[in-house]
Amino acid sequence: MAVLQKLKEDYPWIETPLVVAAPMRLITLAESVVEVTKAGGIAFLAAGTDPSDLPTHLQTARDLLTKHSSPIPSRPNHLPFGIGFINWGCELESCLPPITQFRPSAVWFFAPKSPSQLAQWSHETRAASPGTRIWAQVGSVQEAMDALEAAKPDVLVVQGTDAGGHGLARGAGIAVLVPEVCDAIDSYLASRSGIARPAIIAAGGITEARSAAAALVLGAHGVAMGTRFLASPEVNISRGYRDEVLRARDGGQSTVRTKVYDRLRGTTGWAENYNGRGVWNRSFVDAESGMKESENKRLYEEEMLKGDGGWGLEGRMTTYAGTGVGMVKEVQGAGDIVREVRDGMRRVLQNVGRTEKGRL
Repeated sequence: MAVLQKLKEDYPWIETPLVVAAPMRLITLAESVVEVTKAGGIAFLAAGTDPSDLPTHLQTARDLLTKHSSPIPSRPNHLPFGIGFINWGCELESCLPPITQFRPSAVWFFAPKSPSQLAQWSHETRAASPGTRIWAQVGSVQEAMDALEAAKPDVLVVQGTDAGGHGLARGAGIAVLVPEVCDAIDSYLASRSGIARPAIIAAGGITEARSAAAALVLGAHGVAMGTRFLASPEVNISRGYRDEVLRARDGGQSTVRTKVYDRLRGTTGWAENYNGRGVWNRSFVDAESGMKESENKRLYEEEMLKGDGGWGLEGRMTTYAGTGVGMVKEVQGAGDIVREVRDGMRRVLQNVGRTEKGRL
């Protein structure tokens, strides 16, 4: 209960069960962030690996919020949303000024080069904006413990391997990862004083109310989604990408974790133990069949000229998406997604409670 109370104090506009919109590089910008915030969720504007346009996007989001019919309750002088950074690709010195100027309610750190880099980013962020809360994304028990020791984060985002986009190449789904992380944290804190227990946000394969409710039962205090928001009109993706998300079914079979898409797109700065999950397409099939990477890349670059026609099973453009993609069946506003999943979680949990009472 104390953790949930702290979340509501830090983010006074939220409604629970908590739904979080994950920062997706180049995709989750001002419009989607504002709609999620207005619906009572927590959203993160994606700085990714290049913060050069971040002040512009933050100002746009701030301006959109001022036009809202009623004020969004937030802590004084803080924006009611966060910023997401991919640490390995950013220079800390270029990220601190917008944090200092705009004071986001939270920052989401992902894929640092080392625990010491995460510690530095967390320390410098707290110094620049003391009210900004630290979120650290992890994909294993060891990463969680390293992050806890290095950064003492306010929130741990525990991402299972069902997640779309980038994450650890080796890992587990949230059904086993979240409980093991929770137990490890409890054991760690039991022998130490003065360290607050971080909130746990589950991520990876969650696209609707049942999977979201299951994450709460596993020990999470909220859920983060990315793939589901790819089918919202407010995100910054092409129609071809969105259509492929809506087409894909049976996500465990139609998506794959691979480095192929990174190599073809030129996003090769990721550590060796990371890869990305995306929908199968011709680029992946040809790579698996032995096509030379230079030829595959040439064909990929030609496909880029086709615009929306470059996506699909026989296309070559990358569709990053998680295994929950098969449950994404229609375009919905980002705010409507938050409300639908949150309300559905409440119904699922209430029904489970009624069922258990009937068995006693």
